[in-house]
Amino acid sequence: MRRFAQPLLLALPALALAVAGLFHPHHLSYDTSYRWFTLHLPGLLAFPLVGVALAALVRTRTDPLAWAVRLAAYVYATFYTALDVISGVAAGYVTHELGPGVPRPEPVRLLFRIGTPLGEIGSWALLLTCALVVVDQVRRNGAVGAVALVLLPGAWLVHVGHIFAPEGVAGMALIAVGTAAAAATDATRRESSG
Repeated sequence: MRRFAQPLLLALPALALAVAGLFHPHHLSYDTSYRWFTLHLPGLLAFPLVGVALAALVRTRTDPLAWAVRLAAYVYATFYTALDVISGVAAGYVTHELGPGVPRPEPVRLLFRIGTPLGEIGSWALLLTCALVVVDQVRRNGAVGAVALVLLPGAWLVHVGHIFAPEGVAGMALIAVGTAAAAATDATRRESSG
């Protein structure tokens, strides 16, 4: 049972974001602004934890590849959280506070103008993190480590679809599965070598 606890724990942040994505409005308006705002508040915790979970796959190691995974995960967590704060929390809050019937003013557009490129950096860093994890898994576990390949389409779908349904939801779900599969593969290898 303990063997499955860590993989499930590491999958939880991405899985939570996949579920949240099912409720994420596709457009920000006054009518959707409160849900937009409130969904991004827990995102402040969940988005960085996706990076923490990926970095945890190399937690006890000090080799260059492990450090590259950690650095890429850090860049993802930092920049994607900036997107969440600016284009999620701030834009949703301001839109809601403006009240019904008010067209989106230029200041809200400006929030997206800075939040979107920061999120773009974060999503490319997520792709890099996942690619590095795949290389690490295959290098250390051989063909069995290829289960981590599911991280790549997951990260790509998040890159193109944030956590919006269906692309982003599927992307975060694939990241959850890939993270859990990599952790389970490592646990199995440790048990068989110990």
